Amino acid sequence: MAQFAKSTFSHASYAAFRPSYPPSLYQIIMKYHQGPKSLCVDLGSGHGVVAREFASFFDRVIGTDPSSGMIQQARSLTSADEYPNVTYEQASAENMPFLTHQGVDTVVSGQAAHWFDPEEFFPEMKRVVRKGGTLAFWCYKDHVFVDYPRATRILDRYCYGEEERMLGPYWQQPGRNKVQNKLRDLRPPEDEWTDIQRIEYEPSIKGPKSGEGTMFLSKRMTLGVCMNYIRTWSAFGGWQEKFPQLRKREDGGSGDVIDEMFDEMVQSEPDWATCSDWKSKEVDIEWGSGLVLARKN
Repeated sequence: MAQFAKSTFSHASYAAFRPSYPPSLYQIIMKYHQGPKSLCVDLGSGHGVVAREFASFFDRVIGTDPSSGMIQQARSLTSADEYPNVTYEQASAENMPFLTHQGVDTVVSGQAAHWFDPEEFFPEMKRVVRKGGTLAFWCYKDHVFVDYPRATRILDRYCYGEEERMLGPYWQQPGRNKVQNKLRDLRPPEDEWTDIQRIEYEPSIKGPKSGEGTMFLSKRMTLGVCMNYIRTWSAFGGWQEKFPQLRKREDGGSGDVIDEMFDEMVQSEPDWATCSDWKSKEVDIEWGSGLVLARKN
């Protein structure tokens, strides 16, 4: 997660433009969970959106993140009056000495588990989670413009093209491949965890809700907001370090890779090209996702 500590990364933009999760996701997790609800730990808590949601289900919630900037952002967004049972600790998922042996009922992680080192992560989970306690971690991969196949193909090319000017070379691996594979590579040891379940969704370019599986993440947003969302990606932060002289047009620059990508998208999609202010045009997008659930033996 070193990207979040770099000077090019904006913690405020991350909090503002990243998608939130629907009630249905939390309901599935809580239906799966059994037994006490004393303590939930949210790993890779980021700006704290997941920790705050679980505050209504558990007596206490601790959000952890290795990034001091993320912890500061989470604390600033979490009112002590509204969330008196939520606290944050700067820590990695693999080492949480402030947690007691088998003292945690549920460990959750949204869009962070691909950063974890399984060789150290699962032993720490074995130590801190009580018998019968649960794990729930999920991820979402690149979004799809469900009504615009040409724009979606251009997005994919810019995301994973290996040319230096595109985003492909700047993804941190193997984390990004784990996200693209919907966390199938992150396997809870079957001698320690049981009732392992995976819930996935793969969107389609044939319109809203035309994909396969259980959809958790969709949103209608303007193209301008979508541009800012893509600028929160870790790969874009790496690209910025490589090309610091190329600033986005909104800041008075000649244009960055996101400006270039959307120029090509607008030219490819007649609905966008004929819009007098295409950045204000609203589009439906969906994310492919994977949710992993496991119960401690």
